[in-house]
Amino acid sequence: MSDGREHIQVLILGSGPAGYTAGIYAARAGLKPVIYTGMEMGGQLTTTTDVENYPGFPNGLQGPKLMENMQKQAERFGTEVRFGMATAVNFADKPGEKHIVTIDNNKEITADAVIIATGATAKYLGLESEQRLRGGGVSACATCDGFFYRGLTVGVVGGGDTAAEEASYLAGLAKKVYMFVRRDQMRASKAMQERVKRIENIEIKWNTEVEEVLGDKVVEGVRVVNNKTGEKEDIKLEGLFIAIGHQPNTDFLGGQIDLDENSYIKTQCDNTKTNKPGVFAAGDVMDPVYRQAVTAAASGCKAALDAEKYIISLDE
Repeated sequence: MSDGREHIQVLILGSGPAGYTAGIYAARAGLKPVIYTGMEMGGQLTTTTDVENYPGFPNGLQGPKLMENMQKQAERFGTEVRFGMATAVNFADKPGEKHIVTIDNNKEITADAVIIATGATAKYLGLESEQRLRGGGVSACATCDGFFYRGLTVGVVGGGDTAAEEASYLAGLAKKVYMFVRRDQMRASKAMQERVKRIENIEIKWNTEVEEVLGDKVVEGVRVVNNKTGEKEDIKLEGLFIAIGHQPNTDFLGGQIDLDENSYIKTQCDNTKTNKPGVFAAGDVMDPVYRQAVTAAASGCKAALDAEKYIISLDE
């Protein structure tokens, strides 16, 4: 490039299932994609132990191993994987114009097409014991990990629709489900509240906050405090699900891409296109509903196919 910037045909931001799958498809199309991993190489699955619901692995496998396999597969077809994260963007408004992406605040790259697959980060309570036991009984995804707690006792932190949905789902698997709600009422919709209250093995602990997760290597219980009375209580359980929301990793976009009210990227209803030509989004960064590895991978495939069509249209 005359301005000295490195030019890439398809630049993929993020290295979870969406990013790696996009890399596989883009590389097979001969588009020479480059993936920048982001700070969490492999995405949220690297913090997950057993993955039993990803198709093709009847005996399950470890989350980090699944991501390692995806990376190797993408690289086998010619995807270049680099460690680094996008810190700023300058997306073009007209088809055919180059997009500019800044990596790690100091390197500018131009690209014909950009696939944003930076994911969403689960919000946690910020407790040392909680972080230490992530993967050892602390989870932010009931549909991912709930199966492991069949017949056991678990807790759900949160009072919104997500927490109510997680508790309802877990109630069909676990012996008992505690819901820890920090207020004297839930934020969930009326319908979801009524659904939770009808389920016999869900016990709601109002005005309750988790002060500490108990256990050395695995979750053995929680210490909770009533924020009205100050009374503390230790409750035995084997799993703790944090359901206080997710934060999509979109701050670096600087308002250039249309987002919804919760900062998830808006895409067209039948494809992965954003409001900028040649910029596509895949995975949890644009999916506030499903947030599964398999759905992220599927949208990564779609983003790569959409990017391929876009680049072909420029050549024509």
